Amino acid sequence: MPLIGLGIATIGSSTKILDVHFPLIVFKNTKEKHHQLYKSWDSLMDADTLILKDSSKVNLKDDSLNNLITNISKNKKLLLCRITKNEPIESIEEAYLKLHLLSYKYFKPNALNLKNLFNILPNLAWTSNGPVELNEIDITLLSSKVNNINFRIKSIDKLPRLTDYIIPKGVRIADTSRVRLGAYLSEGTTVMHEGFVNFNSGTLGPAMVEGRISAGVIVGKNSDLGGGSSTMGTLSGGNNRKISIGENCLLGANSGLGIPIGDNCIIEAGLYLTGGSKVELFNKKKESQGIVKASELAGKNNLLFLRNSISGAIEARTNLKSVKLNTELHKN
Repeated sequence: MPLIGLGIATIGSSTKILDVHFPLIVFKNTKEKHHQLYKSWDSLMDADTLILKDSSKVNLKDDSLNNLITNISKNKKLLLCRITKNEPIESIEEAYLKLHLLSYKYFKPNALNLKNLFNILPNLAWTSNGPVELNEIDITLLSSKVNNINFRIKSIDKLPRLTDYIIPKGVRIADTSRVRLGAYLSEGTTVMHEGFVNFNSGTLGPAMVEGRISAGVIVGKNSDLGGGSSTMGTLSGGNNRKISIGENCLLGANSGLGIPIGDNCIIEAGLYLTGGSKVELFNKKKESQGIVKASELAGKNNLLFLRNSISGAIEARTNLKSVKLNTELHKN
């Protein structure tokens, strides 16, 4: 776990840090590129965060990055942030470092302790000029109108969009406003216009995302979330069970999922399956095995969940179909 991130922080007029971009993260005792920097950076730090007044102390061997950090704007600060243990978040620098660790795919969703994230992060206006404190947004917007400056407010939120910080390799995102920083997107993933990927969630391989991946949800490779489908998250509403979708699964259009499912499973279009849903289970011979709660089928492979077209009852049958993604759509 011991690691240090080199960050570029935006400072608001209140002198508070608004956000931090981490273009470089180094780990202790690894053989990755730049690994030798950990020891020299660690020796500079008396606390877990250090504002660098002299950029030469960073001692980078990358000339292009060196040139950039020596010419940062007046409202920017260069800093180092260190994490030695996976503990609750204590600073905005640590919050952004953990979000970057997820989106750089150093850690999978649910592996990092994100407790206190929303208490630490300020609510900001995310604009075409970067983050702006809310007590200044009205005058900033008015100034842009008076001076005929192209100024756009992207969102008002605690978390920014992923692509303002990191461009994941081999990924297609049709609407970048629908993927938050902290999303974990594997190569071959396609997020269409109606898709949404929250922080601390994502895909473990090629996937088609036309539905909602809520915080804490992990989607296995070669799975497809149909248009308008959703997965139950754990941020609010009382649900504390992490939802996962196995490999080669399909969530039909406008379906919903409130239990983990295994590999090669299908949820019928329009069916919202919660842990308390009563499901009639059938074997391979299509013989009824009785009625169970959906939660009892959590994590099981090769299931097809659908509604009986006459009675409307939910049934779980053996899935004999194979879900295959269109490979041409995922060569990103």
